[in-house]
Amino acid sequence: MSSFSIVFKRKKYNKPIANIIKIMIYLIIGDSMDNSFLVLITILFVAVLAIILVIYFIRSKKRNRIKRRLEELEVEKNKIDSSPIIPELAKVEAYLKNTKVKKMYNEWSERLKFIKEKEIPEITDMILETEYSLDKKDYKATIYNISKLEMKLYKVRTNSEFLLGEIKEITSSEERSRVVITEYKVKYRELLHKFQSSKNEYGKLEATISKQFEVIAKRFEDYETIMDNNEYTEVNNILKIIDDLLKHMSIVIDEVPSIILISTSVLPRKIREIDDVYNKMLKANYPLEYLNVEYNIKEAEQKIKDIKARTKDLNLEDSLFELKVLLDYFESLYNDFENEKLARAKYSDNVILFRNKLKKINDVVEDIFEQLDDLKNVYNLSESSIELLKQIYDELQVMNNDYVALLEHANRNSIAFTKLLKELEILSTKLATLEDNLDTTLDSLGNMRDDEIRARQQLEEIKVVLKDAKLKMREYNLPVIPQSYYIELNEASSAIREIIKELDRKPITISVLNTRVDTARDLVLKLYTKTRELLKTAAFAELAIVYGNRYRSSYDGLSNKLNLTEQLFLKGEYKKSLEMTINLLNRIEPGIYDRLLKLYNPKNEEEVDDYE
Repeated sequence: MSSFSIVFKRKKYNKPIANIIKIMIYLIIGDSMDNSFLVLITILFVAVLAIILVIYFIRSKKRNRIKRRLEELEVEKNKIDSSPIIPELAKVEAYLKNTKVKKMYNEWSERLKFIKEKEIPEITDMILETEYSLDKKDYKATIYNISKLEMKLYKVRTNSEFLLGEIKEITSSEERSRVVITEYKVKYRELLHKFQSSKNEYGKLEATISKQFEVIAKRFEDYETIMDNNEYTEVNNILKIIDDLLKHMSIVIDEVPSIILISTSVLPRKIREIDDVYNKMLKANYPLEYLNVEYNIKEAEQKIKDIKARTKDLNLEDSLFELKVLLDYFESLYNDFENEKLARAKYSDNVILFRNKLKKINDVVEDIFEQLDDLKNVYNLSESSIELLKQIYDELQVMNNDYVALLEHANRNSIAFTKLLKELEILSTKLATLEDNLDTTLDSLGNMRDDEIRARQQLEEIKVVLKDAKLKMREYNLPVIPQSYYIELNEASSAIREIIKELDRKPITISVLNTRVDTARDLVLKLYTKTRELLKTAAFAELAIVYGNRYRSSYDGLSNKLNLTEQLFLKGEYKKSLEMTINLLNRIEPGIYDRLLKLYNPKNEEEVDDYE
């Protein structure tokens, strides 16, 4: 009991667990405990022990992880401490004759001393402090110290690397600069060879360019002098100067021949050709003032002089570009001249076509307005139709004025033919639209005339149909004509009279006239159809009665029934008479209707009527 107490007293956070274990042990070794209670206490003991072990392993793992990180930080500190700054700084001692290098050497030595004697010991102390807090199991303080240590290491490592880089700028300067200067010398020899192999292309600038090569060669000598005197701080400056000179010389070698060729030969010849074509076209009455050719030629000649002057001093900035822009401009003038020639020819052709079409439309519109009063008297024109005609007339007058103005500009040569052609195309488009509107209006007026003529023709055709209906009715001596037939006959005749009235009315309303024609035609055709059906039914009924007379004496009661059908026939009830007769005969001769239909052939039934 006492020994366990001593063990657990070492850990303050395990006192409750220690007390529980002491009770468990006491209960286990007690004599009065039964077996079941003993098993329960044993299980409880094992569970508590397992929890203690898990906690121990978790804390141990955490401690090991922190310890590994602390070891890694110590390795980083050692790397910084063993950085090759001192050997590199020792190399600089050979160049201390140079005042600037000596000053830089002293500064670097002070910075290195600060790192070695101040910052590295501070890092060592921070590592020891962190290890102490870890041994004390103060994990919160340990993690905080590690964070501070990481930041400190990062700062010292950055300063150390930067210091090493500055020192190497001097110690490796000769090696690096030798590689660069070798490349520059190769480029120099290539440019010199290219120049010497084509000196004639550089003209008067040959001497100037040769002197420039001598300047570059002198800079190479300056580099060697600097290296001999260990003036490494000046190496970058001399390399930069040589690089700039070689880049400029590369531009000079590549562009000067082109600049000389374009400025002394190509462009002057192009300007002379343009000036010659321009003057010839002016004499041929081409309006070319809008191109400002004369002003642009003067500006181009001045620009060429400026470029030549700058080229003498090898100042080639944008010179070749400006010359190419001028060359492109004069090339474009050729296209402008050709476009003017083509536009003039096309304008001459199109203006004739436009004039003829405009004259034709003017004549048509003038003719319409001369007859407008007569058209109003003959036809009931709508306000919209009259307004459309007036609108067409106004638009046509505007177009006539625009056409006259176009001709005036063309005669004065005040506008380029390319622009005149565009204006003419716009007028042609407007004229085409106006022509479409005029055609629509003319179609409307023409349809009115056509409707009137067609109405008169249809009136005659309707009269013929009505006459045929009447003649057919007269051909058959029907005992009675139904009253409904006379009513429809009067309606058809009245409709024909309405057509005549509408045709005699001035002005004629075409829509009303068409309605009258349609109504009369429908009524007359209806009457004609009824006439045919009535005559067909009457003739068929009469045939059936005559056929049935052969059976009067053979069947009792048949005679009386046939007498009844005859009475219906004489009263004008032909359909009813036919149906009754067929029903009587069908009892005697089944299928009698089909046989009588074959025998039936009324007058003119074989004629086909196409009035519809």
